[in-house]
Amino acid sequence: MQEFFQGFLHNKVFWIGFVGWAVGQSLKVIWGIIRERRFDFRWFVGTGGMPSAHSSGVSCFATAVGLKHGWDSTYFAIAFVVAFLTMFDAQGVRRAAGKQAAILNKIMDELYLSGKISEGRLWELLGHTPFEVFVGFLIGVSTALVCAHYWGV
Repeated sequence: MQEFFQGFLHNKVFWIGFVGWAVGQSLKVIWGIIRERRFDFRWFVGTGGMPSAHSSGVSCFATAVGLKHGWDSTYFAIAFVVAFLTMFDAQGVRRAAGKQAAILNKIMDELYLSGKISEGRLWELLGHTPFEVFVGFLIGVSTALVCAHYWGV
């Protein structure tokens, strides 16, 4: 068990991917503070917004795998497919679910005003625009290249 934890703690590819996600999530919070002129803790843990931290994390991870194991390796192919599916889902399925939540919230507001319902609102910011996903991708690849250079991957 100790060998597992030692190996995990020294896994540079994992930590590079984690840093990519953390950079994306931190930039999302900073962007939210600039845009809204206030702080909201939900930006740290919520989904949606600019940039896509999901895209940043998975593209950073895939880039680190490619740098470590080669662009023609099975490892990179797996990481690439997972990254692609994650980014596709972030701007596709989850974005559609967010739009549906917005429409349902509008219906709920109208019903609430008429006194016929008292349910809470749904979380609308679930997915990303293609631009938010692309910016997350660029942040992830850039972070991987910088970390790999300094950490010797």
